[in-house]
Amino acid sequence: MKVSFAHMGTSYIAFKHLVEHLGHEAVVPPAPSKQTLSYGVQYSPEFACIPFKMVLGTYVEVLQQGAEMIITSGGVGPCRAGLYGMLHEKILRSLGYEFELLVFDPPLRGMWDFIKKIGKVIRPTRVSWPCFVSELKTAWGKLVAVDAVEILSHQIRPYEIHRGETTRVFNQSLDLLDAAQTREEIAAAREKAEEMIRSVPQDRTRRPLRVGLIGEIYVVLEPFMNLDIEKTLGEMGVETHRSIYLTGYTQHNVMANGEHNLKEIARPYLDQLVGGHGVNSIGETILYARNGFDGVVQLAPFTCIPEIVAKSILPRVSRDLGIPVLTITIDEQTGKAGVQTRLEAFVDLLEQRRRQLEGQSSGRVPGC
Repeated sequence: MKVSFAHMGTSYIAFKHLVEHLGHEAVVPPAPSKQTLSYGVQYSPEFACIPFKMVLGTYVEVLQQGAEMIITSGGVGPCRAGLYGMLHEKILRSLGYEFELLVFDPPLRGMWDFIKKIGKVIRPTRVSWPCFVSELKTAWGKLVAVDAVEILSHQIRPYEIHRGETTRVFNQSLDLLDAAQTREEIAAAREKAEEMIRSVPQDRTRRPLRVGLIGEIYVVLEPFMNLDIEKTLGEMGVETHRSIYLTGYTQHNVMANGEHNLKEIARPYLDQLVGGHGVNSIGETILYARNGFDGVVQLAPFTCIPEIVAKSILPRVSRDLGIPVLTITIDEQTGKAGVQTRLEAFVDLLEQRRRQLEGQSSGRVPGC
């Protein structure tokens, strides 16, 4: 069976591994492009958010490549994401596509339904449950390795001497991890990849600003959606820290019942569930302020209610805790040049603020 899934950052490497090792043919979704977005905009309701449109466009592309089954995640709470699977399926069937869509909701919210859907994946290839568990652990190990290497690349990029070198080496490291098949090979590939990235020529005399990235998971994880913000900031000499990686999100929100610690941290500003990552965006901003970050960038899809709620509260968090916050709202009209201009202005503001704070701490009068 030809099985596919949504493209979200570098996670396709682990999903491809799992699908193939369960005996299916993986239809790897192409990296999102203007064509992908064009399909999504054409077939989606106008009021739908950009993740809905982009994922729908991705499904059109993989179905054109012959995908017979699409696996996706569900959602809970007031966020519209919980309806995405059903709406995507209705739209695609109205376009004449025949396929099976499996929507996996958090297992602790419906374990029997979760098990039945896994059965639909492994039954056609007669994979045993012990074998499935083993392959799932291996794929998880690959996802952990991919995330670890990506985190390292964001730490190294602001120090690179030759612009773009970290990105080039990072892409090579992804090829190494993609080729690894066993847990031993994955561990060796991760070690080699981290060694390659650390060997990028660096200027360690620099003092990069530190900026946290918060917002809705899809636009935070998918570079095409956020216009390569981590690469752009890194090449400006800024060290970025992303609040969401798929491994951490899965541990806290899929296999468990939510990130309770963030809810407690956000409670003084937002004490009720608003869906999506609204509460997380508040809690993570507070944590970034406590940990001495220079600023925060919120990535919010246009019409995303949870992020709209968070955006309305973030100015108060910013004033109370003294951390600048820039909100970038993303839809199909958002252009890279405009975003880059806003980021350059924000970085200039952060640099001036740092100089003022350092001048005050040294007792020197700013400007003298």
